Amino acid sequence: MALLQAVNVGKTYTAGQVVKPVLQGVDLEVREGEIVALLGRSGGGKSTLLRILAGLIPPDEGEVRFKGQRVEGPMEGMAMVFQSFALFPWLTVLENVALGLEARGLPKAERERRAREAIALVGLEGFENALPKELSGGMRQRVGFARALVVEPEILFMDEPFSALDPLTAEGLREDLLDLWQAGRTSTRGILLVTHNMEEAVALADRALVLQGSPARVGREIPIPLPHPRDPGDARFRSLVEAIYETLTQREEVERRLEEEALRLPQASVEALLGLAEAIARLGGRADLPLLAEEEGLEVDDLFPLLEALELLGFARVEHGDVELTAAGLALGQADLQRQKALFAEHLLRHVPLMARLHRVLLERGRLPEKRVLEWLEARMPPTEARHVLGVLREWGRFAGLLAYEERGRFFHLPEPEETP
Repeated sequence: MALLQAVNVGKTYTAGQVVKPVLQGVDLEVREGEIVALLGRSGGGKSTLLRILAGLIPPDEGEVRFKGQRVEGPMEGMAMVFQSFALFPWLTVLENVALGLEARGLPKAERERRAREAIALVGLEGFENALPKELSGGMRQRVGFARALVVEPEILFMDEPFSALDPLTAEGLREDLLDLWQAGRTSTRGILLVTHNMEEAVALADRALVLQGSPARVGREIPIPLPHPRDPGDARFRSLVEAIYETLTQREEVERRLEEEALRLPQASVEALLGLAEAIARLGGRADLPLLAEEEGLEVDDLFPLLEALELLGFARVEHGDVELTAAGLALGQADLQRQKALFAEHLLRHVPLMARLHRVLLERGRLPEKRVLEWLEARMPPTEARHVLGVLREWGRFAGLLAYEERGRFFHLPEPEETP
């Protein structure tokens, strides 16, 4: 039975004259008795969709139904656990957990009884009178779970609830949540988890839904039929992780994304880009993405922008869950710093029209106020993205020696010729 349904959901954001569709034609459902993981690239609409499903923001198109009723705002039977702990620092653990019950008008004795039960349920018995500053990160997130569970939700929304924790703490909290779920010790009948961690999705969920495209929609559903407890070293576990990686790096998807967002540049520092190219070169020029992420200690949201940047610049090709350096990419990964700068400059001018345009203007005029570049970008994208793209252009261009930047006057100019020894 469908507990939650989204039908043809769409959402568009407007900033000034810039209109950006974020979601379009999203269909999904969460059935009773299942955990569903929602994955996608950073900035791909996962959190926006979760907030629409939870009734926190309205869709522009389509509708969401919870137990058959149209969702037009937060409803009884729903609760959310956020990435940030979002606790009131001046309230005790007990007071933070009981706050939602107070808003519902429950008597004080009833609020305290249920709050203590929820605190004990998440393993924090004895910390009722502690303040958030006295707790570790894992304990603060347990308070977040208790605050959500105390209202006895039938569906629990979780927005990357483990990502702010260290790996060991996150693993322990995931296991405890799964124990509560399997033992039926809560009223929750369905969980929708937004995550960027593929291993986490395969460890917890019954199905994984992958958002693709721009605007995003559910591009693929991946069943996860493994019995619990699940072993990350098991071949079936690794195969499912590979399937998610492959879905998120499909050739058509990447090419469409780069084409649709020609003006948008990945959040990738030069240092991290070169480090990844060098790591892949050491592995012979080709690497399995899950293993590469694990060996380099990179989260998915850190790895994917770097891969997009390498592809955009013509240094790599990603498909079927693997990354392979091109001949130029292999040269980049094996070269000394001066050769890396020359290769980077060559590919930057060839593959990034924004940089080629900016460099051409500098050749003609000698200098250009940063404000003019920002205004040009803001006319074509939201202000926050425009500032991000400007920052990437500045860093990439300076490393490649294609431009220089005057901090005090805030203008771009051509680099001074190096003195001849």
